[in-house]
Amino acid sequence: MDDAHLAVLETTLVPLGWSGPITLRTGIDAGVRNTNVAASGGADTTHLAPPKFTASGDITLCEVQTGNSEVRIATAVHLHLAGAVGTWDNTGARIGRRYRNEIELSLVDGKRATLTKTAATYTSRDPAIASPGVAAVGRLRDHAADTAGARQRDEAAWQRLWQRFGTTLEADPRSQLVLNLHIFHLLQTLSPHTADLDAGVPARGLHGEGYRGHVFWDELFVLPVLDLRLPNVARALLDYRWHRLDAARTAAHAIGRPGALFPLQSGSDGQEETPTQLYNHQSSRWMPDNSRRQWHVGLAVAFNAWQHFQVTADYDWLADRGAELIIEVTRFFAASAVHDPADDRFHISGVMGPDEYYDGYPDSPGKGLRDNTYTNVMVAWICDRAGEILNRLTGHARADVVDRLRIDDTELALWSRLGRSLAVSIHADGILSQFDGYETLLEFDWTSYRDRCGNIGRLDLILEAENDSTNRYKLAKQPDVMMLVYLLGEEGLRQQLARLGYPLSQVDLARTVTYYLERTSNGSTLSRVVSASVLAQLDESRSWSLFREALIADLDDTQGGTTREGIHLGAMAGTVDLVARSFAGLQFDSKRISFAPRLPARLASVSFQFAYRGHRIDVDLNREALHLHLLPSTAPPIRFESGPTHVSLAGGEVHDFPVIRHLSAV
Repeated sequence: MDDAHLAVLETTLVPLGWSGPITLRTGIDAGVRNTNVAASGGADTTHLAPPKFTASGDITLCEVQTGNSEVRIATAVHLHLAGAVGTWDNTGARIGRRYRNEIELSLVDGKRATLTKTAATYTSRDPAIASPGVAAVGRLRDHAADTAGARQRDEAAWQRLWQRFGTTLEADPRSQLVLNLHIFHLLQTLSPHTADLDAGVPARGLHGEGYRGHVFWDELFVLPVLDLRLPNVARALLDYRWHRLDAARTAAHAIGRPGALFPLQSGSDGQEETPTQLYNHQSSRWMPDNSRRQWHVGLAVAFNAWQHFQVTADYDWLADRGAELIIEVTRFFAASAVHDPADDRFHISGVMGPDEYYDGYPDSPGKGLRDNTYTNVMVAWICDRAGEILNRLTGHARADVVDRLRIDDTELALWSRLGRSLAVSIHADGILSQFDGYETLLEFDWTSYRDRCGNIGRLDLILEAENDSTNRYKLAKQPDVMMLVYLLGEEGLRQQLARLGYPLSQVDLARTVTYYLERTSNGSTLSRVVSASVLAQLDESRSWSLFREALIADLDDTQGGTTREGIHLGAMAGTVDLVARSFAGLQFDSKRISFAPRLPARLASVSFQFAYRGHRIDVDLNREALHLHLLPSTAPPIRFESGPTHVSLAGGEVHDFPVIRHLSAV
């Protein structure tokens, strides 16, 4: 963790009750193949060109190049033996794409022998190098003999990170252990080193080959954790999107619209990588995959950009990059909204929401939906933010954004109107509909399918194998409507709906949550994270149960075989965020930080640290009090709220808020 280019493997042998010879074999394997995903069978799984090996003294260098992107990779290895004597034998070292070193040792009973293998790796994408090979050998010569120092630096780096990310739960030991595991996996993928890379958030982390390493919308669950702990890493991940704005603009223009259309699955160049066909092992048939209609990815990008600005107050970044991300996404959706004079409302058609069970209506599969509530409400929200950006920026910064992006008063007026006039469907009984027409779909026989199929997470595959379709039923893989509560909060969602002309009472919102919980298969690992978060303010006991289910999704491979293809990074990060966002009730905007604690019965206390606008804040919450300690800082004071209490705190100050007890609404 201290040095992304270095790896050390130390192997110690101690013979017990015998003495004699033993042979050690080690080396470099450049013949690795991507065979971890069964669905990729038949595809080319060899992505490295034949390697070049160079042995010089005690260092072996392997240089390869990737087949498509032509990225050059160099790994240099140094071997050091202590506690025994032997001679390395490199006869026939080159075997295919492997380089092998062998040594025969004479071990003595009870005496330890240690082999230390130090490796340095660079690629042609690394900055400040002459070449990957030269850099790898140079780094290795500097550090090959410093195993103890490397370990100490690694441990110190992890300790510094854990001060920021460590989250303590006074609950059952298993929950704490698994939450630690999630933090560990998150930091293995998105460490401080990521700030120097042109990389996005891979949906499966760096732990498997699922989805071919593509970048989905999972960053919506990951960046909130990073914004409050490593904002420079969050900024780098947003820059991954900014660098691919031209590809997103091209995608929008290809369907005749301005602005930016970000892909569901993004790769190195930002083009759409989502397959158009999906193989169903249950039916042994290929089925259409219309996931490219999930335009909501752009909404996630815009939401994350605004949240990053809220946490950091980085006006320079907002003017240079953040505003462009938000405004270009706004432009695309503004052009997608069509005004209907009959109801004086704007409507958006042809989309899929985050709930992937619906790619269209029963009589028009694959054509998308009309007025998906998640999409329309979030479009209204970003239209408001796009206008707010220009109010926040002043002077030359505002003038530069307006001139560079060619924003005029007509466009500003349209955004303002969309923020008040996008259509939202509501059932006759006051339930917020998932999309226009959802109420007319058939009810599903949940009991029958659970009894017959057991795991029904992938109802889309189950029903297709029966020549049926999820488009016909009231289902949810991950409920869109509850995502709105997750992102905006209860009060924020109700305010946004009221601005659109759809006042929704707190009782109706609670009924809406219950309605979709009863119709959700939890076919996505993100579903339980969202549901647990939303229920924290409504049903603390059920929230805790879903939180624990979300914790073990990968540990127990609850999706039945997907974890071997890579962990689900968004769900893991979501469990970390859930503790602060939902159980501690942490919310923030440009003016204040607020807490609305709701600790479940089985969670006695939580402790964590977060960063906000130059401050680092320790939080200790139990059933009686919320204790805040701002670490010393020269940053401006922050306004904090919890219940009716409001205080302004500066660096080095502490404050205790009493915890107000609430009754569950469900």
